[in-house]
Amino acid sequence: MNLLLDTHSLLWWLGDDPTLSPAACAAITEPDNMVFLSAAVVWEIRIKEAVGKLKIPASFESTLGDQPFEPLPVTAEHAHALASLPMIHRDPFDRILIAQAVRESLVIVTRDATIPEYGVRTLAA
Repeated sequence: MNLLLDTHSLLWWLGDDPTLSPAACAAITEPDNMVFLSAAVVWEIRIKEAVGKLKIPASFESTLGDQPFEPLPVTAEHAHALASLPMIHRDPFDRILIAQAVRESLVIVTRDATIPEYGVRTLAA
């Protein structure tokens, strides 16, 4: 299974937070699964940090680099895919994750109840 972490899932994973479901933890650590980290997630975290909504450690970048995640850039193809998505969800970061999941056949690890309305596969975070 190829997974795509949403922002909360990543933060819970990095913080070893028990909020992250056992099923999500098992899927992330399963050697046969590939786990992708979208540039959009890092972008959202850095924006929230800059406006004071999120405090992250100075070691955040190196901690991410130590994770066995595959980087997933936001491409023009992903951005064009937004045109085919109905306006169910207004959050631009979640919308790009949905577009990436659709284009790349990924399962989004999330607790966002709106995301499955797009018909994209999800795993409860």
